[in-house]
Amino acid sequence: MSDSVDADEVEHVADLARVDLDDEERAQFADQFGDILEHFEALEEVPEVEAEPDLVNVMRSDEVEESLSQGEALRNADDSEDGRFKGPKVS
Repeated sequence: MSDSVDADEVEHVADLARVDLDDEERAQFADQFGDILEHFEALEEVPEVEAEPDLVNVMRSDEVEESLSQGEALRNADDSEDGRFKGPKVS
């Protein structure tokens, strides 16, 4: 456990959060906050790794191609109306 956080700091944070703490809870949170800070300090010891290389676009480029006619698109539709797909009512 770390002594880097004291009960006064815990009380200050509790006041900001509008949380009432008794003496036992202040001491408990001080210990827990200290433990959390120790974990962050351990993260500082992790070596840095090289940055990932720049991303490259692996997608094909957009090309204009001939599309289906309206009649071809609607050919397999269960139902259509005025040249548009028609689906079941949902309400």
